[in-house]
Amino acid sequence: MGINSRSHGKGRWLVPAMALIAPFIVSSAAAASAKAEALVSAKCGTCHAASEPGKWDRISDSRRTPEGWDMTVARMTYAHGVVLSGTERRDIVKYLADEHGLAPQETASYRYILDRSPSVIEHFEDEEIGQTCARCHSYGRIAVQRRTEGEWRKLVHFHVGQYPAIEIQAGGRDRNWFEIASGDVSQRLGKVYGLQSEAWKSWKETKHASPQGKWRLVGHRPGWGGYEGTATVSPGGDDTYRVDMRIKYANGKVENAKGSSILYAGHEWRAKLRQGDKDILQVFSLKEGGRELAGRWFEEGNDAIGGDFKAVRADGGTPVILSVQPAMARAGAKETLTINGVGLKGEVSLGPDVVVSKVVSRTLEQLVVEVEVARDAETGVRTVSLDGVSSDGALKVYRSIDLVKIVPAHPMARVGDGGGKLPKVPAQLEAVAYAAGADGKPGTDDDLRLGVVDAKWGLANLNEAAEKMRDLDFAGRIEPNGLFLPNEAGPNPKRVFSANNAGELLVTAAVQDGDRTVSAQAPLIVTVQRWNDPPIR
Repeated sequence: MGINSRSHGKGRWLVPAMALIAPFIVSSAAAASAKAEALVSAKCGTCHAASEPGKWDRISDSRRTPEGWDMTVARMTYAHGVVLSGTERRDIVKYLADEHGLAPQETASYRYILDRSPSVIEHFEDEEIGQTCARCHSYGRIAVQRRTEGEWRKLVHFHVGQYPAIEIQAGGRDRNWFEIASGDVSQRLGKVYGLQSEAWKSWKETKHASPQGKWRLVGHRPGWGGYEGTATVSPGGDDTYRVDMRIKYANGKVENAKGSSILYAGHEWRAKLRQGDKDILQVFSLKEGGRELAGRWFEEGNDAIGGDFKAVRADGGTPVILSVQPAMARAGAKETLTINGVGLKGEVSLGPDVVVSKVVSRTLEQLVVEVEVARDAETGVRTVSLDGVSSDGALKVYRSIDLVKIVPAHPMARVGDGGGKLPKVPAQLEAVAYAAGADGKPGTDDDLRLGVVDAKWGLANLNEAAEKMRDLDFAGRIEPNGLFLPNEAGPNPKRVFSANNAGELLVTAAVQDGDRTVSAQAPLIVTVQRWNDPPIR
């Protein structure tokens, strides 16, 4: 994540700078202050005439996320010679993201493109737009911006000018791309992702909450497992905050994190923290009137490694159950369960056929209990309840693991350049267990997702071509926790035709369920480097 700068004269993206998500160096100027507006007028108004205070030609005809605005501002510097200091760039992006941003519900379905979730398979909200625009970049990149119809049409013209081959690449020869894109699709974009919306109008009129205070958090890091912890957010200036966190994983590992954050448009949380021995970036959304903070975090420079995150206010907040670890219990077994949340008072109920035999420890934020599950307990979800609070489906009871799936279902890794400028991109895999539903058949719609389980991982060549090229010998290796580590790119003289170390592999996961082994497999593509990696792909 971060801001990509571009080298003058070379025409390529360089190593991302941290201008956007390095809030510890953000200017203290308020986003909507007269100073910030004057800065936009001074730096942007030369080409974008002001029609009235706070409104400029082209600029005010679109709305974007912080990353989207920074990509635009970066292009103004390398393509049009706009000279900006780091502080000026940050203040301009902050102002534009606040005044011409997106409401929470407008980005809700496309957070994956902002938080850089790995190996996401997209589904087009609008097929016509997707077929025309998402051949070259993600559909999510379209869906996290808003423009007038005229501004969408100008974007089409810009694409042709900037990328002359666009009309014939990526399968474009089967259609009159420019006529379609500048005609019907521009009209469609103006309707589906038009500038005006009730959501944004309402959000702009809302008094936004501050994230300052104490938070109770939970999450899951693929490869490590579930975690819980606490965070303190204290003011650091206008819409900037200092953040202190403590995270404890279910496997016993503990990490402390400290850093700074900035809040855009009243809900877009971006932070950089030192977590354990790594610098990590957070892309969250402040939701539910400032009562919930949720999203994804990932390692700086290695966004394939990270975890999901959810936090609620711990200082006088409404009682809530955030997680149960582990979230699955076998019929006839004895388990120790940890319930994480806020305001956890009173006796706990875990639903039919699950009896609490002992309370090991308890606070208002965590309850640890030993339970016994009846041998004849039916497979299904259980509601976990305490006084005044409950969580539907927080615990699953099962008799057997009937199906295992590997997630992500279509993983991809990338070889590195060997020099450190383009590091290797790993793939973190997990095995998810399912129990057959009421129809007794695994692999049908009523299957019950139980959760992530330990697995024995393996690799093989995916197909005949991979076998011939010996991809298994050269593409990389997989760790016991499901982390696939690709090799450097090459060229490799040991390979046929001196090919690099890309390849097509088959990854396997074997899960032990009593005296049974349940297996799964998925294709794993190890491909070449991503040479152009903008903040929004």
